[in-house]
Amino acid sequence: METNAVITTDNLTKRYHHQTAVDALSFQVREGEIFGFLGPNGAGKTTTLLMLLGLTRPSEGSASVCGLEPQRKAMEVKRIVGYLPENVGYYGDMDAVQTLAFIADLNGMDKKEAGQKIDDVISLVGLAGDARKKVGAYSRGMKQRLGVAEVLLKDPKVMFLDEPTLGLDPDGAIRLIELIQSLNRERNITVFLSSHHLHQVQKISHRVGIMIKGKMVAEGSIDQLAREKFGVGGREYTLEEIYMKYFQEV
Repeated sequence: METNAVITTDNLTKRYHHQTAVDALSFQVREGEIFGFLGPNGAGKTTTLLMLLGLTRPSEGSASVCGLEPQRKAMEVKRIVGYLPENVGYYGDMDAVQTLAFIADLNGMDKKEAGQKIDDVISLVGLAGDARKKVGAYSRGMKQRLGVAEVLLKDPKVMFLDEPTLGLDPDGAIRLIELIQSLNRERNITVFLSSHHLHQVQKISHRVGIMIKGKMVAEGSIDQLAREKFGVGGREYTLEEIYMKYFQEV
């Protein structure tokens, strides 16, 4: 058992009627790392995220996030983690400052403290020049960066990101990935990154987990998984090649 694990699951299982969406999932995410969570549509990735956030209850097994059980301490977990869903929705007639002030108020933050923090996070995500533009006029990439700003309002220990670069153009995706990487490096925020973009995951992840048909079929660094599937020596393998090797063998 890793003493510095901030996310741990033990036999975590979720069934919907007769269908098993997540099947006896056991893995760990270490403090301060970026963990890439991979798998095809329907593999159970989003269901796993929802259980880790306390938004749905497991059928069996358990999970721990920063030492808290999400199914029993959902509100406590929400105070110390941030979640950026695949599709972020905001009121289009509000600007970024108004949006974050509204969210800070919902979270019971002191108005003076929130005001300073809002300025800080808007600058950090690169939206200072557009802070008073209506969010309805934002591009998808700008909305995703606003989503990261929202997450940062509560100084999270862990960030859960579900397909954060989906639908972004190459420049927007690169900027967002670099932002995630810098937050991990400079603020020691643990990042749980669910994505289909394997080249992006390979670029920034310390370790990855591959989930297929509800089961975690592989977990480790990219070098470790390459050795498991292709042996030692020869050329370096991409995450896409490693992923496809596991996928074909299931």
